[in-house]
Amino acid sequence: MLDVEGFILVGGLSSRMGNDKSGLRLNGETTVERIASQLRTIVDPLRVVGPHSGAIVNIPDVHEKWGPLGGIHAALAAASSEWCLIVACDLPFVSLELFARLMEFRNESVEAVVPLQDDLRPQPLCALYRRPRCLKAADQSIANGEHTPRALLEKVNTLYIGFDELSDLPGAEHFFFNMNTPENYELAKEIARSKKNSVR
Repeated sequence: MLDVEGFILVGGLSSRMGNDKSGLRLNGETTVERIASQLRTIVDPLRVVGPHSGAIVNIPDVHEKWGPLGGIHAALAAASSEWCLIVACDLPFVSLELFARLMEFRNESVEAVVPLQDDLRPQPLCALYRRPRCLKAADQSIANGEHTPRALLEKVNTLYIGFDELSDLPGAEHFFFNMNTPENYELAKEIARSKKNSVR
């Protein structure tokens, strides 16, 4: 039985993109559909956090306009399993292999598993969160007026996974490509096309 619930965050304002990132298409699929296809075999259930009109069940933000931390909090509050795998919809090239690798690092002493990008920056929007302790930390952070996932991660025992632990996986160079602007979207379409052509 799967013990991890999956959540895709779609609640951002998309101010830099200019329109809803979750509805943008790459090779005919929306970003949410692409990520969901990679998550479905490893999480149960799978839900979307924020406004979404697709086939996946969505849950609303508890604290509206609270940014990524608000989305993480809503996911943790809705979950019942011990662990949650939370991914932002603007990371279209994450993969099942990446998620499986991150899950290998769970242990009794760890409360969050967060990968590091190749530039050494943490990526808390593609990470595993242990629900009871992380929900309490999210509540505390929001009560303190903090808006970033970093505030949560500083309150729990967070295991950071170096990019060298992930770089052997297929497609690792694009795992944390963040599709935030129209220029990023054009580049993402090029990457998606090249990936599709490479498997023919």
